[in-house]
Amino acid sequence: MTFQVNILNPKATKLLKDLEKLKLISIKRDEEDGFLKVVKRLRAKAAKNPPSLEEITKAVESVRSKRYAKK
Repeated sequence: MTFQVNILNPKATKLLKDLEKLKLISIKRDEEDGFLKVVKRLRAKAAKNPPSLEEITKAVESVRSKRYAKK
């Protein structure tokens, strides 16, 4: 059985390590952060069809015009 545990108090880390030493549980640390997986996937997609400088400029100007219109 596997659980994902978010540790809120640092004291819990010591308790978990103690349980691991007693061979009551095993702790597996994730090799890769989920956020980094998403970033890598997005970068791989973007590398196949990168936006042109003109497309980037157009998007930036659009956001700026919306932002300044609110003021």
